[in-house]
Amino acid sequence: MVKFSILAGGYNTFIATYLFDSSAGTLDVAAKFPAGINTSWITPHPTNSSIFYATNELSPMGALQSYTTTSDGVVSGPHDSVPSGGSDPAFTVALSTGQVAIMNYDSGNGRIFPTDSTFLTFDNDSAPTITFPPPVGGVSHPHMAYEYEGEVIVPDLGGDKLWRLTPDGGPAQPVDWNITGLIPQPSESGPRHMKIFGDRIFVIHELASTLTVQPIPVPPNGTSDIIDSKVITPSGLPAGAAMAAAEILIPNPTVKFPTAYIYVSNRNTGVQDPRGDAIAIFEHVNSGKPDEGLKLITEVFTGLDQIRGMEIGLETNGGNEFLIAAGVAGSAGAVVYRRTDGGRNLTEVARNLDIPTRTTFIWL
Repeated sequence: MVKFSILAGGYNTFIATYLFDSSAGTLDVAAKFPAGINTSWITPHPTNSSIFYATNELSPMGALQSYTTTSDGVVSGPHDSVPSGGSDPAFTVALSTGQVAIMNYDSGNGRIFPTDSTFLTFDNDSAPTITFPPPVGGVSHPHMAYEYEGEVIVPDLGGDKLWRLTPDGGPAQPVDWNITGLIPQPSESGPRHMKIFGDRIFVIHELASTLTVQPIPVPPNGTSDIIDSKVITPSGLPAGAAMAAAEILIPNPTVKFPTAYIYVSNRNTGVQDPRGDAIAIFEHVNSGKPDEGLKLITEVFTGLDQIRGMEIGLETNGGNEFLIAAGVAGSAGAVVYRRTDGGRNLTEVARNLDIPTRTTFIWL
């Protein structure tokens, strides 16, 4: 496939559709569609590519919305909107159960909504608020929800924990989710986002700007040691730079990309580097061996300001050759890279400056 449509949300009142032509090396804004305020995170339905969900990152009460899209990115909706149950929801994800989770960063809680047979209407009465216990003298900041083998795991940036949630009710679409365990994380590290690959958990820590790897502990309260921790901040930063890690991607291996490299984004919230923020590429090496660890492969400087969201395209249409990223600040727009050298590097293909900032993407 040569042409790809990409949806993009951000801190404003529209969802944009980009058209990326990989042959021509162009990235154009095809359309802007009215949406809720601050659709800062959008997530696709896991089995129906015409449906997606969006946060309205607002205070004191955010919202969760449902939308539809055509294959070429013509967006309709919102079809339904429900309160998130708290302040500034920075993340949402659709679960395999037909439910949709949303996490409220500033109020330390979240909700998991059942949907109807269309997947577009939320059951507001069957989504109790889940409140995460705050640390002593601090606040809980749930920043993600990650589904894994019947659990939902929630990184808590304020509490330095990965909370483990399990459901009551039947397996088809359980209603009540409860905190049944936790996985401790390094003190003051600020776990933000995570991925699971194989039997390992990879966590990106915002406050410490580190990437860690550890075995998945036995639920509900098993423990495991962190095998390796690497600082992801780039070299040669200017005085006054203030780094805060943001996103982690681990695309599945394919024939073209046989190694599951780890892509992590940096955000410089201080004095800006003329090179912009970097995407660091790591390799998980020697799994299960005494010298297991994380190896830095390279750093790719993007010219972007505070990369919050980035996303790799779909394997089904060849889009997994490409990665799109944007900053939440500045005016550097969005940029598409080609994964090269088997995924060990990134080469810029196209950039668009029409929309200065974006925070989240869906490849169609």
